[in-house]
Amino acid sequence: MTAGMHMLSLVTVAAVPDHRCFLHGIDSYNATNSWNSSLVMAAIPVNENDKFDSCRMYTRNHTSTAECESWVYNTQYFSSSRGIEWNFVCNQRWMGAIAQTVYMFGVVGGSLIFGRISDKYGRKTAFVWSGVMQLLLGVLVALTNEYYSFLVVRFIYGIFGSGAYITGFVLTMELVGPSKRTICGVTFQVMFAIGIMLVPAWGYLIDNRFYLQILYGLHAALLLPHWFIMDESPRWLWSQGRARESVAIIEKALKMNGITENIDTSSLISQCKATNAKYSDEQSAGTNDLFKTPRMLKKTLIICGCWFTNSVVYYGISLNAGKLNGNPYFLMFLMGIVELPSYVIITYFLDRVGHRALISTMMLLGGIACLVIFFLPHGSITTTGMVMVGKLFISGSFSIIYKYSAELFPTVVRSSGVGLGSMCASVSGALTPLINLLDTLNPKIPTILFGFLALFSGFSTFFLPETIGRHLPQSLEDGEKFGIGDNCFTNCSGQPLTDSIPDIPETMVPLDENKKTKE
Repeated sequence: MTAGMHMLSLVTVAAVPDHRCFLHGIDSYNATNSWNSSLVMAAIPVNENDKFDSCRMYTRNHTSTAECESWVYNTQYFSSSRGIEWNFVCNQRWMGAIAQTVYMFGVVGGSLIFGRISDKYGRKTAFVWSGVMQLLLGVLVALTNEYYSFLVVRFIYGIFGSGAYITGFVLTMELVGPSKRTICGVTFQVMFAIGIMLVPAWGYLIDNRFYLQILYGLHAALLLPHWFIMDESPRWLWSQGRARESVAIIEKALKMNGITENIDTSSLISQCKATNAKYSDEQSAGTNDLFKTPRMLKKTLIICGCWFTNSVVYYGISLNAGKLNGNPYFLMFLMGIVELPSYVIITYFLDRVGHRALISTMMLLGGIACLVIFFLPHGSITTTGMVMVGKLFISGSFSIIYKYSAELFPTVVRSSGVGLGSMCASVSGALTPLINLLDTLNPKIPTILFGFLALFSGFSTFFLPETIGRHLPQSLEDGEKFGIGDNCFTNCSGQPLTDSIPDIPETMVPLDENKKTKE
């Protein structure tokens, strides 16, 4: 929830409302003239959408236009924001885009830093310290009144803003068995959407960017009590050779579930040592092995493309909520709420239909929705509705890619594969605000670009094998052979054609730290 809130907080805290040039002799610094007054209408040219030009005004003789030197903002929805204070408009729009981009690059750094911290010091420790730093930085970013210092704080804010999300997701996945991971993963997505919904909800109630940002930051206080109420990951303890502590947590779980079972601790300690030795041997493979053989190379490129596309489209649509016609608070709230039906669909169909069929369908439909917008009138209700449809489908495919990519890669390089994919998602999320600047040429260019990317990636998934009902690959050789001849052109049913890989029981090993980054 806090990750979703921090990720999109600039939509309200740095909002840029409708604006026009400040007209000397017509406007004053104490009061501005009505936007529909005859004097204003005569001094400001109208653009192709029958709206006042935001960046130009007529010269005194009305024979030419000149760039604005200062601006007047429509305060119907926003009267206080960083965008108003620092004028993130016209030839300074890049300042707002960079503010969002540096946060997303902080998320990239956070996925690396907290992956290592949680590996070395534990999931619980990383989770709680991330919450502490979120709390401090959430307040500090509100107090920073110089732009470049603001960027530095935002970058660090991004590191810790994603830290609790990453470690919290991994801890959740490590506390449950395979049968519960789908519902737990979907629940994480739901809470991320609720965090997005809280951004406009609080923004509507508090029209002051200083107090609003502090309130966003204070939500991190919800994470701090977990130091006392949350257990460490038994899988991480097991991987560290701390079998007694791991078994104690399992015994606690058995007791809470009303299950009476005697556990042979000494036997488990011996098993722990053997498992750790085996797991250490498996880690000799790395990221480079993903590119050494032709089929693994194909899978890796397609999956990385899907991560990149899902992230850029998801954040591109979310960050554009304030540019749609209508109440920006309501529209952004809808951006969060439209995700919920897609998660219901995934929970019901994912294990019935299969990963390939569902992710390709959702990406293709999301891409088609984005392309349809090109033929709709700018600012219409139909356009807004189609944007929401695109968000619904792309949020669904984004949530599937985590589990699907983890199942495609063999055990020995699973962490490397998912980490590489999530890195692609983080980088594309950082580039998204810059891509949105293309709307200066035409408001529909970013959406068209998002549409073609979604169609291309959705089609590329046709060449991947289905993973549902299949024993997952363990070695690099298994990974190369996995799903031979199984693609959407030879088998669209989702049922495996062959399954020669032996069923190896799940071992008590930690999951990938980078498995979940939305950035």
